[in-house]
Amino acid sequence: MNSNMFNILTLNKISQSGMKHLDKANYTWGDNVQNPDAMILRSFSMHDMELPESLKAVARAGAGVNNIPIDKCSGKGIVVFNTPGANANAVKELVVAALLLSSRKISSGIAWAQTLGGAENVAKAVEKGKSSFAGPEVLGKTLGVIGLGAIGVMVANAAVALGMEVVGFDPYISVNAAWGLSRAVKRAESIKEIYAESDYITLHVPLNDSTKGTINASIISEMKDGVRILNFSRGELVNDKDIIDACQNGKVACYVTDFPNERLLEKKSIIPIPHLGASTPESEENCAVMAVNELREFLEKGNINNSVNFPDCTMEKEAPIRLCIAHRNIPKMLNKFSAMFSEHNINIENMLNRSKDQLAYTILEAAQMPDNETLNTLETLEGVLKVRIIGSAD
Repeated sequence: MNSNMFNILTLNKISQSGMKHLDKANYTWGDNVQNPDAMILRSFSMHDMELPESLKAVARAGAGVNNIPIDKCSGKGIVVFNTPGANANAVKELVVAALLLSSRKISSGIAWAQTLGGAENVAKAVEKGKSSFAGPEVLGKTLGVIGLGAIGVMVANAAVALGMEVVGFDPYISVNAAWGLSRAVKRAESIKEIYAESDYITLHVPLNDSTKGTINASIISEMKDGVRILNFSRGELVNDKDIIDACQNGKVACYVTDFPNERLLEKKSIIPIPHLGASTPESEENCAVMAVNELREFLEKGNINNSVNFPDCTMEKEAPIRLCIAHRNIPKMLNKFSAMFSEHNINIENMLNRSKDQLAYTILEAAQMPDNETLNTLETLEGVLKVRIIGSAD
């Protein structure tokens, strides 16, 4: 159960800036690795994969994890990591570009200009036709930011720098995000305030059952006429039919999405961007480095940072043996662990337990290695999902 060698399966091409942080003396990695201890991926869909018994962790080099079967991983005690904030600047920059694209009719203007080839006097044609592509400035307009995580905060601050009035809504804003938010950003008491006040609305929330279809016909009816909507989070946050209808009738002046599909193409006032939010070399490097470091910390020390299914749980290693137990968050689990070690005359020198919703994670340290009988009993306890040993008593 203890090994100094780890196998990592790469399911997408991962930036070498990240992979070079793995010591070749302790790690083997590639797209054909067998019996992987961990997997690292970007957009590859794991939903149809058979998860190997050797698998302990999955790291997504990016923020969204819709391509990973979280429930299946959780049931097997597999820790799933993501890299929040690593691509935030890249997405922020594209959102700022989208603000301007949605206002100034830049993309349609460029497309029209491309049709002027062969015209007798292109400059004259441009001057004659440019009035069709006039659009308002963003200065002084109101931007509503729904979701103030790493990206939402950066977008809000950038909009303030552009001279916009910014209103933000996020009932779950973290302390760190709040510290990073400009004082000029107004806090909305409810999401309805965003809809009523905003000339532009940008979405920065995760996709789940409660957020799917957040923007629909009923919600759009509460917005200003001529509102411009930006979606750089997930396509399913916006109802396709309803946004198409709203763009057709002019209720929505423009919809910019980083998640085009066949229904949204070649539709009036819809600008489809081919999922370029994190497509910068800097972003890919940042995500890869962060994902690799999360895996290293977990595989080598058992510590968890930035997991989407298990709680953050980090403790400095002070004893020779460390047991890391992924388990369900049910009563008396710690009592059972302690009783088992006591029964086998093993003293627990350090212990840390953290929980997150239905799951929990416990780190136990001891001076001596539990025997196989103790480990087998521990692994078969009701609620225990996976047990790892790190270290040696030698």
